[in-house]
Parts: sequence; structure tokens; C-alpha cells
Amino acid sequence: MATAPNPRDLVVLGLETSCDETAAALVRREASGKGVILANLVRSQLALHAEFGGVVPEIAARAHLDHVDAIIRRAIAESGVTLADIDAVAATVGPGLIGGLIV
Repeated sequence: MATAPNPRDLVVLGLETSCDETAAALVRREASGKGVILANLVRSQLALHAEFGGVVPEIAARAHLDHVDAIIRRAIAESGVTLADIDAVAATVGPGLIGGLIV
């Protein structure tokens, strides 16, 4: 007879770069199944695209590259966990702008 796995807290880093906002969040799933948001940061690109009247994919992708590392570092610092505490990474894979999704 198989025994159920021993549940434990899991920490997931979530990344969002599908359009014109760079976002990182850390969520802890407790053994009870309850989810707790540890950090949730969003960096808007609204000002970068304003003069064009809409999102410019190349500008968006470059801005994600410029900001994703820093927003991840800030989310980790705000969350109180360490990089070693992160069990999984979840990232947007679509739909979205291909340049942002590649980031």
C-alpha cells in the first residue's frame, strides 16, 4: 500500500512579461493548501509607449530585459525568502508579444 507524500510548504516565483509590464511575485503554498502572497511587484512601461499611442513590441522586450533581474531581486528581498528557498519558477508562455515571452 502506497503512502501519501508528506506535504510541505512550497515557494514559487512567478514571472510575467507578456506585454508591457514586468512583474515578479513569490507565493508560498502551505501544507494545508493555503496560498500566501509573499511579494507582488509590477513595473509599468506606460510612459515608454505613450508617445506611440500603444505598445511597441521591440521597446517592451528591451525594457523587460533591462528590469527583470532587478524586479526579481526586489521581490525576493521583500518576501523574506532566499533564492535557495524557491522550489519552482512559473513564467508566462502565451498569449503575448513574442519578444516579451522570450524574456
